[in-house]
Amino acid sequence: MQPNDITFFQRFQDDILAGRKTITIRDQSESHFKTGDILRVGRYEDDGCFCTIEVTGTSIVTFDTLTQKHAEQENMTLDELKSVIAEIYPRQNQFYVIDFKCL
Repeated sequence: MQPNDITFFQRFQDDILAGRKTITIRDQSESHFKTGDILRVGRYEDDGCFCTIEVTGTSIVTFDTLTQKHAEQENMTLDELKSVIAEIYPRQNQFYVIDFKCL
């Protein structure tokens, strides 16, 4: 079986497939993705592949510069986004935004 290139928590799968989630915010360990990359996407919980995405852009953001636009692209409120980021990446401040579209 082919390994996945990137994983998402299962709770985000429907939003990704429906085009409601169009970015992901990651830490330094996943800062290597670049525009044009085609990625096999899996669920974090069971590594099951559920789609393929194309990276359409990348940028750097800090926790304090997260905006309402980032939240909308994640299909959540800004407070929810900040809470999720703080939970997944405690004590980190710099992040890498990966813009994508489902193929």
